Amino acid sequence: MAGQTLFDKIWNRHVVTEKHGQTLLYVDRHLLHDGSIWGFERLRQNGWKMRRPDQAFATPDHYTPTHTASLDDLTDPRAREIALAIKSNSEEFGVTVFPWGDKRQGIAHVVGPEQGITLPGLTMVCGDSHTSTHGALGCISMGIGSSEVTHVMATQTLWQTKPKTMRINIEGKLGFSVTAKDVILAVIRQIGTAGGTGYAIEFAGSAIRDMSMEGRLTVCNMTIEAGSRCGMVAPDEKTIEYVKGRPFAPKGDKWDMALKFWRSLPSDDDAVFDAEVTVDANAIAPMVTWGNSPQEAVQVTERLPDPDKEDDPDRKATLLAAYDYMGLTPGMPIAEIAVDKVFIGACTNARIEDLRAAAAVAKGRKATVPTLVVPGSGLVKEQAEAEGLDKVFTEAGFEWRLPGCSMCVGMNGDLLKPGERSASTSNRNFRGRQGVDSRTHLVSPAMAAAAAITGHFTDVRTMMEDA
Repeated sequence: MAGQTLFDKIWNRHVVTEKHGQTLLYVDRHLLHDGSIWGFERLRQNGWKMRRPDQAFATPDHYTPTHTASLDDLTDPRAREIALAIKSNSEEFGVTVFPWGDKRQGIAHVVGPEQGITLPGLTMVCGDSHTSTHGALGCISMGIGSSEVTHVMATQTLWQTKPKTMRINIEGKLGFSVTAKDVILAVIRQIGTAGGTGYAIEFAGSAIRDMSMEGRLTVCNMTIEAGSRCGMVAPDEKTIEYVKGRPFAPKGDKWDMALKFWRSLPSDDDAVFDAEVTVDANAIAPMVTWGNSPQEAVQVTERLPDPDKEDDPDRKATLLAAYDYMGLTPGMPIAEIAVDKVFIGACTNARIEDLRAAAAVAKGRKATVPTLVVPGSGLVKEQAEAEGLDKVFTEAGFEWRLPGCSMCVGMNGDLLKPGERSASTSNRNFRGRQGVDSRTHLVSPAMAAAAAITGHFTDVRTMMEDA
């Protein structure tokens, strides 16, 4: 009998029943954010209770402002209502909540791992597509829809179709100033935004083993942009060290039991995946997206692609439409693209490692365009300030903000104006993602900081050679 993959080991432990090609899965932990208001409202309308409120954890992030500590300053009354409701709803239904003003509050996908809510071997869900982030700790973690949020609240289960498995082996050593963000953009460029559709993806290989936990979180965060709802990395000693001592992690005898279980989870040597992909880590350079899909990415030293070389007429039409929307010309060097604003933050790149990388570029330099730096949680903010990173940013002319989703989602007041162009550490460059007619380019924190200093896309390696 063939060995099992990491995904299969966890999935099989959580099967409640199977019917008509669907599997009813038990859900270990449910993350909630301010957008979960509709799930609570449906529970209330139906007179239902939460099945396991002790396994639900809530924090406001999408609608909260980052420029003010007072929710009363929100000009949109509905946004204020949504941002405030998560605390009252959580208290009513018995959910653990990290409310606005609590230093533990922040982006759900930063707070989960930070608090030890995210653990190897679990099944986790959240009403947000980037829930794939948590798989970096070796769990099955998926974004779910609004009606599914209510279903999990009421039953602690979820009907799913079991996906196939794919392993993406990223082999080699990353070069100077090449980061996890560059890795996942290179992966998506290689396999496309539909390459992972229908698969649960396990990231493996020497580059992943060498990567920090925060880097792995970034890679898994953008798995959804490759078409897969579930990205995973097998738990190892780095994972265990990261989890140890966190507030909701096991303690005492339970910790010893958990360690034995976690160490049994990595895919067996003879496990068979439905698909395997190899990516050359040595060939990855700092990346910049140029179009309206994460797969439309190039290395910072490259020129924009020529649509006339595209054989597929539909693909050619898509590229031409992207050029028109983005106001760019085929063949342009990336370095000739000027930016109007820079955003450093989001559940992709708002952890302390990300802020340190951006600060290393900003130190002793001055921004030439408006730049927002938004930590992923109050605890990240506190640590960054203890390290003096906030002063590095403010002295460079960057704005140091409160934690939240900020300009990633464009629903909290942090927006681009129509036609404005950003260098952004977020995860989506879709049309209008950061505001009506906004133009978004995805980059790493270091590349974003470099663009903030120079006013255009710049190979950050040239700025850091003598640093």
